[in-house]
Amino acid sequence: MSAVRFIVVMGVSGCGKSTVAAFLAGRLDWEFIEGDALHPAANVEKMRQGIPLDDTDREPWLHEIARTIRDWRGADKAGIIACSALRRCYRETIAGGADDVHFVYLRGSSPSIAQRLAARQGHYMPASLLESQFATLEEPGPDEPAITIDTGAPADELVTEVLGILHLAA
Repeated sequence: MSAVRFIVVMGVSGCGKSTVAAFLAGRLDWEFIEGDALHPAANVEKMRQGIPLDDTDREPWLHEIARTIRDWRGADKAGIIACSALRRCYRETIAGGADDVHFVYLRGSSPSIAQRLAARQGHYMPASLLESQFATLEEPGPDEPAITIDTGAPADELVTEVLGILHLAA
């Protein structure tokens, strides 16, 4: 595994990406961006209406995430982004062929994540889109720069596990 400078915490909506990514960034004192904040307004409105995004919708968003990583690299910073990155081609766009971008896939079952989404308030992503996310999801393959963490434990424990697997000191 090459040196980790950028981590994309990925998975379906409600798996804990934002929480784990923010905790990781805090423990490492790295930059952090919530990938949802980089969506074009049209994407947010589409999701708010319960309409799943397609690849055409996602393309400018994925390029913005990749640009953010390139900007951090150019500024000699390290960073963490919370982003669904559901398909292999999305992860390839985000990484842009660089070997310093690693993915942390937060894996959970549809029923457990649906419970989390039902309890979540103030987010534009309705629980009704969860199944479309699972349908789109391509779990990272063994040839990808990714680790898989099951979401059952508290966020601080997940962060400690990620730090250990990626050999990052915090």
